Amino acid sequence: MSDVALNVIATAPLTHQLTQQFMVQRASKEDLAEVLAIYNQSIPGKQATANLALVTLEERTAWFDEHLDSPTRPIYVVKALLEGDADRQSTKLPIVAWGSFSDLYARTAYHISTEISIYLNQDYQSKGLGSLLTRWMLTQAPSLGIRNIVALIFAHNQPSLGLFRKLGFEQWGYMPEVCDMDGFIADVVMLGKAVASDNIADN
Repeated sequence: MSDVALNVIATAPLTHQLTQQFMVQRASKEDLAEVLAIYNQSIPGKQATANLALVTLEERTAWFDEHLDSPTRPIYVVKALLEGDADRQSTKLPIVAWGSFSDLYARTAYHISTEISIYLNQDYQSKGLGSLLTRWMLTQAPSLGIRNIVALIFAHNQPSLGLFRKLGFEQWGYMPEVCDMDGFIADVVMLGKAVASDNIADN
């Protein structure tokens, strides 16, 4: 990772207000339980992840710590601002969504490319929050040294496919019948987008 990207990370604000209702920030150690709870909500529906059983804190800790320790592969958490909350520092704000950048492939030359993942609390789905978080993450990517963002999405997950295509992602690949979902066989679509600071704000 370049010194420029690392310097941007070091000086970036700790939080960013997405709207009057939501703020986003890098995850911290105490966020794991809420991040995992949202992830586990997605498992029974068999649309957002290839995990078929609920994941435990112990199983997810190493993954979470790896992201926390990485300057270029963060997890972002979205917190709901409570009405009338005058002092955010003294209030435990609930996490309602999270997103992450992960290595696309564990080889050095792939450092300019990443996989994006977005998960929402089930009570906050279909309200535009997924689009809001994804758009914001796209604006962060260049400062992390990311040039290409890939989303791996089940072919039957039409809402997610629609969201990413609306944001300018194009199909970069198609993997037929690669996942045994315990009841049906699923295809996976690879959507991708090349990002730069001047072409991601309005797509």
